[in-house]
Amino acid sequence: MLLSLRGATVRFGGRAVLDAVDLDVAEHETVCVLGPSGSGKSTLLRAVAGLQPLDAGRVLLGGRDQAGVPAHRRGVGLMFQDHQLFPQRDVGGNVAFGLRMRGAAKREQADRVRELLDLVGLPGAAGRAVASLSGGEQQRVALARALAPRPSLLMLDEPLGQLDRSLRERLVVELRELFGVLGTTVLAVTHDQGEAFALADRVVVMRDGRIAQSGTPLEVWQRPADAFVARFLGFENVVEVTVSGQAADTPWGKVPVAEGAPQGTRTLLVRPAGVRLVPADEGLRCTVAARTFKGTHVALHLQPRDAPRLEAACALREAPEAGARVGVRFDAADVVVLG
Repeated sequence: MLLSLRGATVRFGGRAVLDAVDLDVAEHETVCVLGPSGSGKSTLLRAVAGLQPLDAGRVLLGGRDQAGVPAHRRGVGLMFQDHQLFPQRDVGGNVAFGLRMRGAAKREQADRVRELLDLVGLPGAAGRAVASLSGGEQQRVALARALAPRPSLLMLDEPLGQLDRSLRERLVVELRELFGVLGTTVLAVTHDQGEAFALADRVVVMRDGRIAQSGTPLEVWQRPADAFVARFLGFENVVEVTVSGQAADTPWGKVPVAEGAPQGTRTLLVRPAGVRLVPADEGLRCTVAARTFKGTHVALHLQPRDAPRLEAACALREAPEAGARVGVRFDAADVVVLG
């Protein structure tokens, strides 16, 4: 393993903001740590970088314990949300900074700067002033600067957080391709699940300083570990139920579940795609309380008479108007018994 955390603990004022965390990151793997504000994800990153001392546990890089090793000797690259470029230096001077601190020859610096600016899509920009760059261009320069010394591990702290959505969506694809080309090992933290799922080989969801779930993006999306993870991922149809056989007793009536589902008192997730609209005189009778255009579909917020609201996903051309009466049936393929 390139990076291993064993029982990593950080306390602020007696409260554990990082609580006995175990985490491994393999060479060439991209891991995104995802979680709400205060979950401990940025503290984890700072602890790995050597910017935040541990109160207990260990950080190992390449199998070597990093206790007492200062940040500048850990061989890791760190890119912050606000980029922190040096305004007094041009683009080339920023990218070359780490190389210069290591005593690299000027020719080596120039060659590496040119190589990285080409890679991040800014060829010939070495002489440009930082102040002349757009937000997306600054992000690319910050990335090139972090990559210049060839770190064993690249760490990103909300790398796209200050950019508009369309630019974030484009750059996250470029980053994924770039890390593949370079074979870079990446540990990134973000609160944006779309960004994490697009970028990562593995997603780690944190809650209250602990790891709530770890898995591939598909595994986490298809089967959240619990109600917290499901709701954090944006799922709204989460309720406590009693499962018996291949059905669950829910506030919405009987809902089918997959064969072999865990039995007894459980938490149930019904994905919006599993809420199927039928004629108003069939199934669970609901009123369309609201509808939200999502680009690829319409999210319908359905209100049954005496039960919690349901979210359904519907094609734009088929979406009923607010106030319409509809019926609902449930598709077991999109019903998940959590835990």
